[in-house]
Amino acid sequence: IFGSFLHNLKIPFSGNILTAIGLIILISVSFIWKEKGLLWRAGLITALMKTFSPSAVIFGPMIAIFAEALLLDVSIRIFGHSILGYFAGAALAMSWNLFQRIVNFIIFYGNDIVELYKNLVQLAQKQINYQFKTDWVPILIVLTVYVLFGLISAIIGINVGKKLQRQSDKTVKQSSTTNNLLAKNKSSNQGFNYSLIWLFINALLIIVSLFIISYTNYIIWSISVILIISTWALRYKRALKQLAKPKFWIYFVIITMLIAFLFRKEDSSFTDSLILGIQVNFRAAIMIIGFAVLGKELYNPRIQSFFSKAYLKQLSFALSISFENLPSIISNIPDAKSILKNPVDLIYQSISQVEGKLTEIQDKLQPKIFIVTGAINEGKTTYIQKISQILKQENISFSGIYSEKILDGDHVIGYDVVNIQNETREKFLRLRGTENLDRIGRFYIYPEGLSKGEHILHVSNINGSQLSIIDEVGLLELENKGWNHSLKELIKASKTHILLSIRDQFVDEFIREWKLNHTYLYPVSKYDYQTIGKSIIETIKY
Repeated sequence: IFGSFLHNLKIPFSGNILTAIGLIILISVSFIWKEKGLLWRAGLITALMKTFSPSAVIFGPMIAIFAEALLLDVSIRIFGHSILGYFAGAALAMSWNLFQRIVNFIIFYGNDIVELYKNLVQLAQKQINYQFKTDWVPILIVLTVYVLFGLISAIIGINVGKKLQRQSDKTVKQSSTTNNLLAKNKSSNQGFNYSLIWLFINALLIIVSLFIISYTNYIIWSISVILIISTWALRYKRALKQLAKPKFWIYFVIITMLIAFLFRKEDSSFTDSLILGIQVNFRAAIMIIGFAVLGKELYNPRIQSFFSKAYLKQLSFALSISFENLPSIISNIPDAKSILKNPVDLIYQSISQVEGKLTEIQDKLQPKIFIVTGAINEGKTTYIQKISQILKQENISFSGIYSEKILDGDHVIGYDVVNIQNETREKFLRLRGTENLDRIGRFYIYPEGLSKGEHILHVSNINGSQLSIIDEVGLLELENKGWNHSLKELIKASKTHILLSIRDQFVDEFIREWKLNHTYLYPVSKYDYQTIGKSIIETIKY
């Protein structure tokens, strides 16, 4: 956002200022998050977001953003989280701007540009009557300035990072507990009609609007932008709610107008300056709102499902989170007086919001455990079967098992384990059996049924599904039998959500013994299967 102001107003050294801000942010957060590869991945996400920047030049800045983050990451890996690591990384990252500019000149103009440079150096030497030892001296002087700028950025980043570290050490993180069904149904994405067509249209509208603003007169671009924003407002009311605060827009417009007036050229009129300010403001409005609506559409379950099966399965989620959170970060920027008084505090306050955002993101990423519970013969298995049909209708991928009663007249003589995907079955529990078989209550446990269930529930067979289903979990698992091992592996290694049916008398003990978080309870006596199925689908899609 700041970059759009700097570039559109032709502020000198805009690239260096933006690089400095990026370095300060990366160095700061590296004090509280030391995961390897975090910095270059942050650079990759930012570079991809640049494709929707209000600038005609995209590819070059994308390379620069990623390269700078990568250089800082490599330096910290080599020298560690030390002053040397931060200084070396910041100096290299800042110097990349100069290196890339030189390479661009050579690419655009060929080797002739090198000869032109040498001739200019020789001309300068004659004018000042001083002989350089090498033609590279002017570039080395500029490089020195870049390095110093990088070192200053590193110092600021280290100071902000230490402040963040002190704050993080005092923060007590709370884990989530068992949630009530109705409390969790209040999702901001509830009932939203996602559309891949609208995702494409939104991206196209951003690009088209930026070209209209750049290459048409103020009448055309003002009407066009108003129409585009109005269209977004009608479809994305909740996504735009945080942008509807009058204070945010009043502040944004006033600052833009002031900047436009301060940078007015001598030969331009008051009207020209006013139009320049409005133009910059409209550019920023398109980008802010465009990011918000793109982030909304990127939550499309079809997109999430596609990337969940790919190598870069976290890319879609990371991008959608970045797009979604950008407007709220901007809206929390303090007033101009506070910024001018202490710009470092602005960076600190912005970054300090990330801890809260991280908790929200981790909660979203954490697989949820849904529990259908009830008394004996209250219909838990029937609920599981009917819920699976609802999931199938909504294109939610699932796998797992359910237990089907085997009757002799009105008497239960055993249970079969059934693959919920293809209805194949195997004998699991029977009233009759040999003495060498394990038992649970009055039933004998048949190993072929146990083996079939374990195979279906194995992590390698489950991970392609959004939801894993296990029916009739309880006493066997509490005694380290039955599906105990399979369930442990699923909870520990799987990224899928889990749906269990548990007899009500075992639920509390099961949750306590297994230390389950992010748990949703559905008593069959309180909720019908359609309500439960809808809740599970909305939670998974959210």
